[in-house]
Amino acid sequence: MTNYRRNRVPGGTCFFTVNLVDRASCLLVEHVELLREAVRAVKVRYPFQIDAWVVLPDHLHAVWTLPEGDSDYSGRWRLIKIAFVKGLPDAEWRSSVRQAKGERGI
Repeated sequence: MTNYRRNRVPGGTCFFTVNLVDRASCLLVEHVELLREAVRAVKVRYPFQIDAWVVLPDHLHAVWTLPEGDSDYSGRWRLIKIAFVKGLPDAEWRSSVRQAKGERGI
């Protein structure tokens, strides 16, 4: 298992790159409104400031600043990903391993 280093600075500003599994996919731009709605819904419950955001067909870049005393960017990403995926049709190819785990191939 990968041992990620996580820099948790309450109220900090962080840069993110988030990739799709299928780098040939255009899923993010094809469903950009769904992505926007997922972000809006999470921001209502767990506020953060978006300093910059770029959505490309197969990945995105974002710069966020979290509220003072809050360092939970990973929880916000988890909720955004869940909301986005739940809104997509279940049509992508998935390996047998992903199917057995109940994971999407996104």
